[in-house]
Amino acid sequence: MTSTAPYGELRAQLETLTTEAFRPELAEIDRLSTAELAALMNSEDATVPTAVAARLPQIAAAIDSVAERMARGGRLIYAGAGTAGRLGVLDASECPPTFNTDPSEVVGLIAGGPSAMVEAVEGAEDSKELAAADLDGLKLTAEDSVVGVSASGRTPYAIGAVEHARTAGALTVGLSCNAGSALAAAAEHGIEVVVGPELLTGSTRLKSGTAQKLVLNMISTLVMIRLGKTYGNLMVDVRASNEKLRARSRRIVSLATGADDAEIETALTAADGEVKNAILIILGGVDGTTATTLLDDAHGHLRAALRSAADAGSSR
Repeated sequence: MTSTAPYGELRAQLETLTTEAFRPELAEIDRLSTAELAALMNSEDATVPTAVAARLPQIAAAIDSVAERMARGGRLIYAGAGTAGRLGVLDASECPPTFNTDPSEVVGLIAGGPSAMVEAVEGAEDSKELAAADLDGLKLTAEDSVVGVSASGRTPYAIGAVEHARTAGALTVGLSCNAGSALAAAAEHGIEVVVGPELLTGSTRLKSGTAQKLVLNMISTLVMIRLGKTYGNLMVDVRASNEKLRARSRRIVSLATGADDAEIETALTAADGEVKNAILIILGGVDGTTATTLLDDAHGHLRAALRSAADAGSSR
């Protein structure tokens, strides 16, 4: 029987979601001391990495598929509403300074547009059509990867993004925090990190948000490692856009090469400030132009460029 209560159908749907579950044992937490509340919340948060670990095979498979598309020139696009959307925008915005990507390579879409980052846009999350329009605005291609993010796994905007992306032939990933979610079912790669009911009933910016942040960190970071944006655990594609990053650039070159300050400055000058090129100049014994050529031939992978430099040196 269909409920006649206001929003009865949606209320009934929410009651089936783990992320919305009410926990009677926490009904009087407002009576606890602040220290007790902090300890309780910390113990709740500590369960999130275990929930993420249970989905590592699915996460790794999605990462390999995204990296394969991006290596062919595709983009990584996150799509979500509310907290989930903000986390996607945050992850995308951190890729250019960390990995020297173009802002168009990793993109975060949030229901309602940029203003929704700081203020809720009424009704935006309820529209599949809005998600399709936002993706069309990016001129989505079959080489792109779209990651729909939604704690509940039922958000129309996230599901609409994934469904529209599939019709375009793009790779799709659905990240949710409920088992059996519509979002995961709609995507080629479904990732369901079930963190359980929240400390505050339905407040999915808590454990669910933390889980989403961990997985998005993993996707972008490990995709970039696969694309050769790192050398070991060094951010060799870091963009030196401020004083701290310029100092970090020099430290990275030092850690990778063991060179002294004078040699590092000479190499960075020859490399127009590019850390990866400077490392290749020092370790490969090549000039700036050759370093650029070797890296281009190696599609940006420093280890491969170093092998080419060594092979060229041994054949001379």
